[in-house]
Amino acid sequence: MKILITGGLGFIGINAAKYFSTENEVHIVDNVSRKGNMENYETISNNKNITLHVKDIRNFFDIENVFKKIQPDVVLHLAGQVAVTFSVTNPREDFEINSLGTFNILESIRLHSPNTTLLFASTNKVYGNYQSDLIEEEKRYSYMFDGGVSEETPLDFHSPYGCSKGSADQYVRDYSRIYGLKTVVLRQSCIYGQNQFGIEDQGWVAWFTIASTFGKKFFIYGDGKQVRDVLHIDDLINLYETIINNIDKCKGQIFNVGGGENNTLSLLELLNTLGKQNVLNYQYSDWRPGDQKIYVSDITKLKNTIGWTPKIGVEEGLEKLQSWVSVNKDIFVKLNLI
Repeated sequence: MKILITGGLGFIGINAAKYFSTENEVHIVDNVSRKGNMENYETISNNKNITLHVKDIRNFFDIENVFKKIQPDVVLHLAGQVAVTFSVTNPREDFEINSLGTFNILESIRLHSPNTTLLFASTNKVYGNYQSDLIEEEKRYSYMFDGGVSEETPLDFHSPYGCSKGSADQYVRDYSRIYGLKTVVLRQSCIYGQNQFGIEDQGWVAWFTIASTFGKKFFIYGDGKQVRDVLHIDDLINLYETIINNIDKCKGQIFNVGGGENNTLSLLELLNTLGKQNVLNYQYSDWRPGDQKIYVSDITKLKNTIGWTPKIGVEEGLEKLQSWVSVNKDIFVKLNLI
């Protein structure tokens, strides 16, 4: 099977490439623009089952040619601009990457590879600043209802990032309805794990772990009681494989993806865990545009459709992440992250 991964040198992409290349031909499309991309590439540069194509998804001609040549069986569309804060200051670039880039992928599939399965990494931000029915507790916010946010929740694009990902989300869905493409929209919550070079604006679990491990000062925006459901990268890759193997059940569908209500974490709870092993250096600052007090995915639809549930709990996942961070100090120094 030929699998094409856009954004394949990023956090999720490199983990997917390593996993799927054991039994498949993997093609990575990446413009190599983010910190950590080349460091990730070095971990797979000798893998004969992986080919890197240095291309930008904003360039339709380049992307179209890749699809003409490869004719992939599966596309994991993971490339994107990922920070809400960046979208606020650079809305045009955010739109061109997330909306136009996704459109270019869809058109390439429609015109040249219509039997391809496409999994699109959307975001929980399409639900906006969903704040209804909250309870404020000592160290976290919680919902007044069970189960979290379902796929039936109305869309509310609360930032330029939400708009760009939301439009892509709807295009991917509609290309299944109108053109019969085998597309699946995955509205992903917070994913964390190895090979995640988290920064202040993106990848908060990894960022706080990196900063606390090496004594770097960091900021908590808001009150620290913000809650997300978190999903370890190994569980996410398992989900991708399960969907690919059950595409007839999943095509044309939208799924919320995350750790669900059994795997949630607040900033203060994370700091409590990290503070057991490290001296923390942080200060509070104001809330930022687009910040959500709480988001927890209802993953019932996934369980009912393909039987998938997360296997790695928060405690085990954090231990895995801390271990990876601790043994890779040289990389963080090289990237000037610490």
